[in-house]
Formats: sequence, C-alpha cells, structure tokens
Amino acid sequence: MQFRRFFFFARGEMEVEKKATTVEEVRGVEEETKKEEAAASDVSLKELSKKLDDFAKERDWEMYHAPRNLLLAMIAEVGELSELFMWKGEVAKGLPGWKESEKEHLGEELSDVLLYLIRLSDMCGVDLGDAATRKIVKNAVKYPAPSKST
Repeated sequence: MQFRRFFFFARGEMEVEKKATTVEEVRGVEEETKKEEAAASDVSLKELSKKLDDFAKERDWEMYHAPRNLLLAMIAEVGELSELFMWKGEVAKGLPGWKESEKEHLGEELSDVLLYLIRLSDMCGVDLGDAATRKIVKNAVKYPAPSKST
C-alpha cells in the first residue's frame, strides 16, 4: 500500500529550476534562494494544508489519506525522527556538535511529522491552528505562571 511517503515535496519540485553560468549569476541565484527560504518560513498552517491537498489531488492519492493511514504514517515518521537522537544523550539547544547534514536531516524528519499532522487534522475536520491556540489558553489556566515578587 502506498501511504507512507506520498506528499513530501522534493526540493526541485517546489523551486523553479535555476541555472547560472557566471559568478554574478550564481550570487544572484543564491540571494534569490535565500529570499525564497525566508518567505517559506512564514507559511501558515492553512497554506501548508492547501499545498498538501493540491499535492494529493494531483496524484490521485486522496484514497490513501484515511485518518488511520495518516496516523500510522506519522507515527513511522516520529520513529525516524527519534532515531536521529538515539545514542546522542542529552542534546543542548542549537544542537552544538551536530554536522550540518544531520541538522538538515532533522529538518526533513520534523517536516514529515508536521505535514502528516496537518493532513491528519484536515482529514478529521480539525482546524489545527484554532485547536492549538485553544490548548495554549487551557494550559495557561491549568499551569499559571508563578507570580513575580519584588
């Protein structure tokens, strides 16, 4: 059954192919790529949801996106994510000592989990952004910040 890796965007698929022949063109492509990456970091859950929906429809993969399948696929991705931390002991913020390739792989696995979570929430009819915001409010009531005494 084809439900594990069916909507992950290959880097080349999301970006316009760029070819450069001179040093100036290479620098221009690098700058453009940095701007695109910065803009991509501001993407909303709704935008990701739409991209995932379009991606699945274009490939006729909606039949595989039952909540159970998406949940199992997400769990598999969480397993892959956990493998990156296996045998590393405690890891400090910012991942000092990790190779750049390890950090890139981490970003890919985190993205896999996020994308499955978004698709699962959509298939279950849950507005994930709204649900997360409500949960933060509930947690603030349940776990109030300690009062600051001066």
